Amino acid sequence: MLNPDIIIRHFTQSDQVAARALILNGLGEHFGFIDETLNPDLDNITASYLAPGHLFLVAERQRVLVGTGALLFLPESTGQIVRISTHRAYRRLGIARSICQRLIEHARQRGLRRLIVETNRDWYDAIRLYQQLGFREEASNEQGYQFGMSLS
Repeated sequence: MLNPDIIIRHFTQSDQVAARALILNGLGEHFGFIDETLNPDLDNITASYLAPGHLFLVAERQRVLVGTGALLFLPESTGQIVRISTHRAYRRLGIARSICQRLIEHARQRGLRRLIVETNRDWYDAIRLYQQLGFREEASNEQGYQFGMSLS
């Protein structure tokens, strides 16, 4: 169960700087470097996610942004969960799980029939999380996995 002092809410423009930094820092921790050119969607989250009608959630604790996650609405009643990230000091508290569960709930409410998520082969915590949430491996290559979940 998520700590009651952690709030999950919709992204607002005032979250831009903190959300971008949190995601990029997490990528840097995992890969050992940050190539900001590979993540242009983070330069303007409102334009990249909200304007096209996608959902972007943040988690905060005492007004500090500690987690992110987004749901992309794709063709054929499919959604994709992306940008799941938790601040290093707040990992293992159920934040990523809670964000994913909210995104899955929202996908069901919107009538989506299927969800997908992708991750790198060596991102073991993410793989374990997605499997525990009910996602099943659908495809893989030398870089990573695609997992899927039926919502119908």
